[in-house]
Amino acid sequence: MADTMQIINQIKSELSRFCALRKEDIGADAHLAKRGLAFETESYVLEGLGHLCVMRMKAPLGLMRMETVVLSCTHRDVPLFNLDRVRVPGRETVIAELYDTQLAPWPQDSQDAFARIKSRYADIPDAAADARWYDAVLYPCSFHKTCRGASARLAEAAGEYALAFLSRLESAEPCDAEEKQGKVRDFAQRLFAEGGPAVNQVTKLFGREAAARLILHHMYGVMPAL
Repeated sequence: MADTMQIINQIKSELSRFCALRKEDIGADAHLAKRGLAFETESYVLEGLGHLCVMRMKAPLGLMRMETVVLSCTHRDVPLFNLDRVRVPGRETVIAELYDTQLAPWPQDSQDAFARIKSRYADIPDAAADARWYDAVLYPCSFHKTCRGASARLAEAAGEYALAFLSRLESAEPCDAEEKQGKVRDFAQRLFAEGGPAVNQVTKLFGREAAARLILHHMYGVMPAL
């Protein structure tokens, strides 16, 4: 999915305009494979800003491909940002999630900016999803769409969400990094403890210790590698 890689590269490029990206050496965790599923993970420290994770997963014969970007900011008071793009034969899904890890209320004009993006794609069906604990901290302007034959529009929506988040990030209020890190840590630890589709799959494939490194440290940057 070349267009997804373009979005990921653009995110890195935009971030590098106002902070240094330091790629972490995560050893063997960078390339994990089992039962035909292969995971590639990149973990970055964003100097004076927070943490960035890029994860790619693919199944044999191209039956499923997924790219995930997680941006957890600890020095600016913005939501936790998660972007997923998933492709299976004949169907594509884009998920752009904004989670409330705020120290102060997120300004309404920022929420409205994302709501306007979401409204432009209102004709694309919402993806069905089971109720999860994190629904309570998921901003309604988040995006979860799936359909056939709309690859270009879904890629466009993913790019719009990413760029809108980055533009808001640059002007966001600075905040207490330790307190903000605590908010991100609370979210990540609860996600790991209570599970979710991706967490459960990684734990089943690679065991709890490896899953803790992938989810807590590499994805959210909230604990030392085990």
